[in-house]
Amino acid sequence: MKAYITTLLSLLILSCHQDKTEKKISSENPYYLRAYDFLAKNSSDSSFIYFNKAKERCLKDGDSVKVAKCLINMAIISGGKGDFFGSQELSLSAIKYLNPDIQDQREVLSSNYNNLGKTANRLKNYEQSTQFYLKSIEFTQEEASKNIYFNNLAINLTDQQAYTKSLKYFKQLLASKSIKENPITFSRILSNHAKTKWLEDSSYNPVPDFIKALHIREQENDLWGQNASFAHLTDFYLNSKPDSALYYAHKMLIVAKNLKSADDEVYALERLIKLSGPRQLRQYFETYRKLQDSLETDRNASKNQFAIIRYETEKNKTDNLRLQKDNAEKKYEIIKHKTRLIGAFLLFIAIGVIAWLWYKKRKQKLALEAEAAIRENELKIHKKVHDVVANGLYTVMSEIENKKELDKDHILDKIEILYEQSRDITYDRSPVVQTNFAEKINDLMVSFSADSRRVLLVGNEEELWGQVSVQAKHEIEHVLQELMVNMDKHSTASTVVLKFEQKGNQVNIHYTDDGIGIKGAPNFKNGLTNTGNRIQGIGGDIIFEANKERGLKIQISFPVT
Repeated sequence: MKAYITTLLSLLILSCHQDKTEKKISSENPYYLRAYDFLAKNSSDSSFIYFNKAKERCLKDGDSVKVAKCLINMAIISGGKGDFFGSQELSLSAIKYLNPDIQDQREVLSSNYNNLGKTANRLKNYEQSTQFYLKSIEFTQEEASKNIYFNNLAINLTDQQAYTKSLKYFKQLLASKSIKENPITFSRILSNHAKTKWLEDSSYNPVPDFIKALHIREQENDLWGQNASFAHLTDFYLNSKPDSALYYAHKMLIVAKNLKSADDEVYALERLIKLSGPRQLRQYFETYRKLQDSLETDRNASKNQFAIIRYETEKNKTDNLRLQKDNAEKKYEIIKHKTRLIGAFLLFIAIGVIAWLWYKKRKQKLALEAEAAIRENELKIHKKVHDVVANGLYTVMSEIENKKELDKDHILDKIEILYEQSRDITYDRSPVVQTNFAEKINDLMVSFSADSRRVLLVGNEEELWGQVSVQAKHEIEHVLQELMVNMDKHSTASTVVLKFEQKGNQVNIHYTDDGIGIKGAPNFKNGLTNTGNRIQGIGGDIIFEANKERGLKIQISFPVT
């Protein structure tokens, strides 16, 4: 297991270029440096804890690359402790934080895919392991890394008994000049190549290559390599020459103890139990049983510890999000109260104006016109309250509810905008020119996306809106917001699709969801009535099509200019 961690971490460190910016960030994130300090001291449990703390700090700093490196290191440590599923989950979660178009980040991705390949191999998902190793090779430009990944790929193919393919890679590696110049790497590949040839052809004698690799490893003081050589020789002689197998199993046990590799000690003891006489058998079996129990206990403890660390981190995030939601709801109540006061004040003014007109006994025509004007103003105010305050706040609440990670400042900015708009309800202002309108529509739709609901947009490109008038953009934005609010409140839809297209001088919007739909004719309450009025106001049409079994389709069309 220590070899598992050491190899992968060495690859990750090779891909981490320490430029001035990175040093500055590291100095501001002491958890990151302490994690590596503990790792260097083989304190993997403490290292895992500090990588987890460093990851949370990097998330706050917006340093996505460091977030990925922390997750990958945590994954490697988990794999080294035998928690292969946890390691796989951590490695997969790191991918989204890296950009494959940036070479430095491609190297980090490469080491991550190598870890996924090793993890899949340990879980005996050999086909999946092959695909991960191929990706690790694709993403790296470092020749030393490629050599290691090709070796791992070949070993995985050997485990699948795909010996012909495996030998092809081993032969290519042995012919490489860079491999020949690196004794440790050369001896590793030579020994693996000989083992694979023997597995393919039981009449083949791999011993000369095994011994040659062992001598190189002894000259280089490569204890991990010697350990592997003794394992290969033990397995080869296990049935044909038990005395030789017993000799190499003893040698492996000694080296494994020096390396403090419990897994290799267990491996050696299993062979010694098969090969030893009655006197030694009992001693070896007792040692094997105690070591195996200790190993399982340590692994289970580490798995539980790592799981608890990650659970506590996620729980703290959830508590923070709940607190943010409570604060947002309180602000919403304050805004709603202020809106009611404004409405009451406006109503008081309206009643006063009507009473004054009645008291002065103006001409009936002027009184009717004034009354009509007041009613129109009230309708506009009601429409603005519905669109700006009610639907706007609902959208904010939906975003708070659905997003796992919230930007508090972003939410507060939205609420502040709604507050300012609510203060200007009585003013008849012209719509402001919309910039990045496609992005604005996308953000609106994303607010209603959740774990249980997908919101898909097709054709929402800035070019589509280039010739659309400011007034039409304003109305379409509120129409789409009204549809999404109604969908969220009533439809129980799991998938919502909006398709935008331009045909000639007309823009078409196709809305589809798989909710409960509309039974019979649509019930045009205030929201849908405003929606129809808005579409008519820009010279467009809206058609509701209820599916027979489930779902709803809405067709919206309007002219470009």
